[in-house]
Amino acid sequence: MNTQKQLDIIKRGTVEMISEEELVKKLERKKALVVKAGFDPSAPDIHLGHTVLLRKLRHFQELGHKVVFLIGDFTGMIGDPTGRSEIRKRLTEKEVKKNARTYKKQVFKVLDEKKTKVVFNSAWLKGFSLKDALELTSHSTVSQLLARQDFNERYKSGKDISLLEFMYPLLQAYDSVYLKADVELGGTDQKFNLLLGREFQKDYGQESQVIIMMPLLIGLDGTQKMSKSFGNHIGIDEKPEEMFGKIMSVSDELMLQYYELLTDEDLEEVKKLHPMEAKKSLAEDVVGQYHGKKSAQAAKQDFENKFQKRDPFTELKVETKPFKATLCEFLVSEKICLSKSEYKRLVGQGAIEVDGARIKDTEFKLENDREYRIKIGKKRFLKVRFSN
Repeated sequence: MNTQKQLDIIKRGTVEMISEEELVKKLERKKALVVKAGFDPSAPDIHLGHTVLLRKLRHFQELGHKVVFLIGDFTGMIGDPTGRSEIRKRLTEKEVKKNARTYKKQVFKVLDEKKTKVVFNSAWLKGFSLKDALELTSHSTVSQLLARQDFNERYKSGKDISLLEFMYPLLQAYDSVYLKADVELGGTDQKFNLLLGREFQKDYGQESQVIIMMPLLIGLDGTQKMSKSFGNHIGIDEKPEEMFGKIMSVSDELMLQYYELLTDEDLEEVKKLHPMEAKKSLAEDVVGQYHGKKSAQAAKQDFENKFQKRDPFTELKVETKPFKATLCEFLVSEKICLSKSEYKRLVGQGAIEVDGARIKDTEFKLENDREYRIKIGKKRFLKVRFSN
């Protein structure tokens, strides 16, 4: 494939490239580039936000380049200080290893396993001597590190910055030196770390890597980046129906970004679709990538059955004697809630509504000869009439 066609594929969804000119020269000079992306296993599951970089790595694979999936098991024990306003809790080696195993398993839902080199940076960083570490610090300065926005803000506000946190970008930069990367991918929040990798490669007598920055996928709250810690994520191992429903809750404004970053669909064609049909198509596409077409189609049907009928409430007619019971007793007896403790948990989360009002009283009473509309969570709806 010629250079321009490769560029068109590589540039889809990217925010910034340093530099396109350098990338063109590398593409014209080398048949296969070494393309690296690093992921610290700070949480046990991969979500759609992670797949933005993974999908770009897949594009490079399809273009014939060598993809290195770096699991930062060593740096993960330090914790990336990017975007942090305070020192973050450090993970234990046991926690990092457990998360790393999950990452390694899940990543091949996106990447071609046969064309992916998986590496752990503990392989070269764990054996660092004090002399090696001190040598690394000689390639950067305190003023250079404090120029980084998050460090600068913490320094000015008098918040602590540990020396260990200063080491994080240095170690990430050295990863690029060790792997002799031609290209490194990262989110826009990683710009400082990515640029430092370029500088370190120069210092070590290597040609600087091209850095390609991808946008941070906005989460379900519509404001913050997708993150498990924010509770606004969609995990790639979630059930098809859950994934489908969550994607359908994405705003129309965000939908096009999801199309651009999570699919290969023609954006101009997408713009011609009715918003509801476009969103269902998006959800079906994304669910299909991780669970297969049949599961995606079933999830779509399930969504339409629950939410696109004129009345979304499923009628449950209960024939009883005069019914004097609490909502808890009813939901547990009908196996809608598995236990009283589950009911109380849902009430505490504000996840149960009766006739449009959120229930706060765990002893909420029901009356006989009256119809109720009960909503449990986002997906369970009941229309109940009690009668003798």
